[in-house]
Amino acid sequence: DIAGLVKGASKGEGLGNKFLENIRRTDAVIHVVRCFDDPDIVHVEGGCDPARDIEIIDLELIMADMEVLERRIERVKKAAKGGDKKLLREAETLESLLAHLNGGKSARSWDATEDEFAVAAESDLLSLKPVIYAANLDEAGFSDPESVAYYRQVEERAAEQGAQVIPVCAKLEAEIAELDGEEKKMFLDDLGVAESGLDRLVKASY
Repeated sequence: DIAGLVKGASKGEGLGNKFLENIRRTDAVIHVVRCFDDPDIVHVEGGCDPARDIEIIDLELIMADMEVLERRIERVKKAAKGGDKKLLREAETLESLLAHLNGGKSARSWDATEDEFAVAAESDLLSLKPVIYAANLDEAGFSDPESVAYYRQVEERAAEQGAQVIPVCAKLEAEIAELDGEEKKMFLDDLGVAESGLDRLVKASY
């Protein structure tokens, strides 16, 4: 469980490198995105805007990946000075990915072959990791996420990356966690949902 990051994390702002190193050790990323307005809950950017919040995280991960790739390309090119065709192809592949990242797009959305992705995977890139968006809604929104414009923003961004979106309501999840068996089922029935956000998130993670 990692705290959110701020603009400039790839340059050391906020938790900076510690945040990025924590993500580097994960197999996948669950990005919790706020999808409700509440004047009593402060937002670091001043207000709710899921598309902006996702972009901030994505760009920080992409910039960190670009630094990693630039260093690797430099090493590969030095090693390929003797004309090693395999290394020259590797450098070409990495430069193609670097150009893609430079357009503000994650490594996940790179249009490449399986072999090219295998080359990229050796760099343990942050924006190549699978991602699930947990759209954190209020109670009303959780019962009907598609009616919430903020939720649809998250869906739109996820579709661009081939990622999943799971609606959750942190407040309700805290209440559900206190219930057992039949009580939990009755609570969910009252909400008009088949299973809790956490249950859906666990399934999506697997």
